[in-house]
Amino acid sequence: MTPVAATPAQRGTPSVLELPGATADLRERLGAGLAAVNALIEERVDHDDPFIAEAGAHLTAAGGKRFRPLLTLLAAEVTQGINEQVVAAAAGVELTHLASLYHDDVMDEADVRRGAPSANAAYGNSTAILVGDLLFGTASDIVADLGPDAVKIQAQTFIRLCSGQIRDDRPCPAGTDPVEYYLGVLADKTGVLIATAARYGAMFSGGDEETIETMREFGERLGMAFQLADDLIDIESDADETGKTPGTDLREGKRTLPVLHVLASSDPTDAHLQALLTGDLSDDDRLAEALTLLRAHPAMDRAREHTYAVARRAQDVLTALPDSDAKDALNALATGVVTRVG
Repeated sequence: MTPVAATPAQRGTPSVLELPGATADLRERLGAGLAAVNALIEERVDHDDPFIAEAGAHLTAAGGKRFRPLLTLLAAEVTQGINEQVVAAAAGVELTHLASLYHDDVMDEADVRRGAPSANAAYGNSTAILVGDLLFGTASDIVADLGPDAVKIQAQTFIRLCSGQIRDDRPCPAGTDPVEYYLGVLADKTGVLIATAARYGAMFSGGDEETIETMREFGERLGMAFQLADDLIDIESDADETGKTPGTDLREGKRTLPVLHVLASSDPTDAHLQALLTGDLSDDDRLAEALTLLRAHPAMDRAREHTYAVARRAQDVLTALPDSDAKDALNALATGVVTRVG
C-alpha cells in the first residue's frame, strides 16, 4: 500500500492516467475508456435546440478532471475490465455530477467554474437550474439501460446527494456535534456519488458481491477525503490555481472543518477570527482578513491531518483486494486527492 504522506502538492486532482502504479498498459485501457465516456457524454448532451445544446455542454466544454468516470473505469480494472456497460455507468455518474454543479453554482451565487463563467453567470439562474435538471434526466436515461439494480442505486444516490446539499445549506441543529454533522453532510453530498462511481465499475465488469462492496466503501471514504481536501483548497488557494473564487464557503457562512476547530477554541487570541467567521463576510476586505488569519491558524493543520487520516482509511479498505496495477493506482489516487492544490 502507498500510504498518504505530505508529498509535494499537485496542481489539480491527479488523473489516474498520471498516477504511480498506472502501467503503460493500464493507462492505454483507461485512456480508451475515457475517450468512449466523453464521446457518449457529448452525444447524449447534444440537443436539437442549439441553445439547449450549448447550455448543456457549457461545463463539459470548460474541461474538468473526469475524476468520477476514471474511478469507475479503474474499479472495473480491479475485476474483469472495461466494457460498454462500464462506459455507460461512468457517463451516467459524470452527468449526475455535472448536473449537481449547475445547481451548486446557483446556490453559491458563483461567478466562475473551472476558470470560465459559471452557468448561472452565463445563462441566468433559471436556465442553469433547468439545464441541471435536464442533465439529471439524461443521466437517469443512460442508467435505466443498465437494469433495475442500477436504477435503484442511482435513485438512492440522488436522494442522499440532495439531502446532503439541503443539510449543507442549513445550520447544525442544536444539541448535535458540529463536526459529526459536518462529516455526515460530506458523506451524503460528495461521498455517495464517488462511492457509486466505484461501485458501478466493479458491478458492471463482473465483480463479485464482496469486491463490489469493497469498491463502494473505498469510494465513499475517498469521496470524504476528496471533499475535505476541497474545503481546505477553498481557503488555501487562489482563483488562478483552482478556477474558483476562494473563500466561497466562508462568504456563505459554511462551517467547514477548519472553521469548526477555530470556533471551538477557548483561546482568547482567537476571539477576533471567531467574530469574523460568525459575522458578515460579504465585504471583500473582511473576507480577505478572515482568509489570511485562517490560513495561518493551527486549525488548518489539524483539519489537514484529519483529511489524510480519512484517505488512509480508504487505502485500508483496499487490502481485501488481490495485488494488481489497478490496486496500486487506487492507492496512489487516495494519496493524490489529498495532496492536490486545485
